Amino acid sequence: MRIVSWNVNGLRAVHRNGYWRDFMSLKPDIICLQETKMEKGQLSENIREMPGYISLWNSSKKRKGYSGTAMYIAEPIAKNIKEVHYGLGSEEYDGEGRLITVEFDDFVVCNGYFPNGGGGPERLSFKMGYYETFMSFIENVRKRQPNVLWMGDVNTAHNEIDLARPKANEKNTGFLPMEREWIDEVEALGYVDTFRYLHPEKVQYSYWDMKTRARERNVGWRIDYIFVSEELLPRVKKAQIHTSIYGSDHCPISVDLDM
Repeated sequence: MRIVSWNVNGLRAVHRNGYWRDFMSLKPDIICLQETKMEKGQLSENIREMPGYISLWNSSKKRKGYSGTAMYIAEPIAKNIKEVHYGLGSEEYDGEGRLITVEFDDFVVCNGYFPNGGGGPERLSFKMGYYETFMSFIENVRKRQPNVLWMGDVNTAHNEIDLARPKANEKNTGFLPMEREWIDEVEALGYVDTFRYLHPEKVQYSYWDMKTRARERNVGWRIDYIFVSEELLPRVKKAQIHTSIYGSDHCPISVDLDM
């Protein structure tokens, strides 16, 4: 089974500009998209109901054209869905369409677009609060089903290897000590960063600033992750960052599992 996660930075633009076909060459069984910036009805039917998949959508209620998540699940796998949850169950954090969680018979997939801490202290506080609330949520899910995968744009680089210019960003959101410490806490709870587990010394990024044309110079950040619970780790066979796929300021990431 291949699960692919991608911050598309506007799903309609990805389709309009022809990048979706390249993305689908990855042959995903489950697709987790972040920053869709749209509502389901804004896509043509053949895209929102893609042949061979069922689709799930969580759009921002606070601002149109902002944030949002979506999932496509191959029909044979979708037959085993037990429950679908939209959001964290929190009025404070659920207005931006940032989370979809799907419980299957023997595993859970959680797709998240985590807040950016830029824009001042209030937004950083929102991000850290979201982090804390998310961990309570996913730990409760794990009590019901220990085989958990959660993924998406986490908006924080964990260690110096995960961004091109760590020293220059020590005081910038996305690499602040408190943000990095949260990922330490995630790992202490028994969630494993699949890419770093399989590639402990590999320098590869998943995000590049578009304004400065950073992708051309590979001045990037690895802020997109697929975490698995320790219980599921033996089934992980491959973890990749697909830098050859364009269409967004992020590239897709994936994990292959023996399921």
